[in-house]
Amino acid sequence: MRAMRCAGAGARAGLSSLLTALLLTCAIPPDTGPVPFGPTATDTSVPPVGRTWPVGSRPAVLRGWEPPATTYGRGHRGVDLAAAPGTPVRAVTAGRVSFAGRVAGKGVVSVELPGTGDPPLRTTYEPVRAAVEKGAEVAAGEVVGTVEPTGSHCASPCVHWGLRRGETYLDPLSLLPPWLLRRGPSRLLPVIGVPVPP
Repeated sequence: MRAMRCAGAGARAGLSSLLTALLLTCAIPPDTGPVPFGPTATDTSVPPVGRTWPVGSRPAVLRGWEPPATTYGRGHRGVDLAAAPGTPVRAVTAGRVSFAGRVAGKGVVSVELPGTGDPPLRTTYEPVRAAVEKGAEVAAGEVVGTVEPTGSHCASPCVHWGLRRGETYLDPLSLLPPWLLRRGPSRLLPVIGVPVPP
């Protein structure tokens, strides 16, 4: 019914005012495209505070989060994002660098996220050559390092992105709001009964 009212209003207006009328009177529905991997964290206190993906604008998720059945059980305690060596790795939201160094030969950067509970959430990125030092305050989207050419556990180059609250591993995708998880751009739909301009 809303689309019909919008189309009627637009048909009575001139071409230049048609777009204005549509933008002012029609709500564009949110993109309902598929989500590559939905948040599956059992901790509902994970706020969607992320403002950017760690690498790229919408990287391929090579492997999703697979929580272990027990503390030391098998699983995948994070997500693997496709990323070529040398790709900048960014902080998904503002925080404080709690670790920047090497663990078992791999470069690791961890960022603690203030205001996310007690204990606070902490993101990790590996294998990453750190561009920051422990204690540094970082802004959302700030480069914390670059993907190293070796140390990845993926079949193709990737960065492993993890999320923890204390000793509990969570799904890092739950940090991202729905608009960052969606695939594809928003699309305008045609208006019935309005001629296409020459």
